[in-house]
Amino acid sequence: MTEEKKEIIDIQQIMKMIPHRYPILLVDRIIDFEVGEYAVGLKNVTINEPHFMGHFPGIPVMPGVLIVEAMAQTSAILVVETLGEEAMGKVVYFMTIDNARFRRPVVPGDSVNIRVEKVQQRRSVWKFKGTATVDGQVCAEATFSAMLTDQEAG
Repeated sequence: MTEEKKEIIDIQQIMKMIPHRYPILLVDRIIDFEVGEYAVGLKNVTINEPHFMGHFPGIPVMPGVLIVEAMAQTSAILVVETLGEEAMGKVVYFMTIDNARFRRPVVPGDSVNIRVEKVQQRRSVWKFKGTATVDGQVCAEATFSAMLTDQEAG
């Protein structure tokens, strides 16, 4: 059986694949993936992101919910890469988030590697396990499911 690997997916390609835009687009590039199996996204965290003005002033920490959102976006990119053109630009909705754990803060200057692995797929519902790491240390993990809709973002 041949392992199917693809090249890096850059930000321009990501913006064609998923409808998210600043300030909620949280994946800068996909650095590794296997179609239908897993993807590894990269998020470079900078101090000029809007959530740092209020979370927490003087002690900037990326909100955990945004780390989980970055996992979901990485998953959506994997779904689009797996399904092809028919899924391009479609809306993916969270259905469940389970076993979310936050192990260490993510701060400006961090490069977060977001690995998502497909656990299961039934029709338009996909289940994933996500792990976010910084310098090899786990900062967050969760299992979640999402549904690909026929709705296109506009």
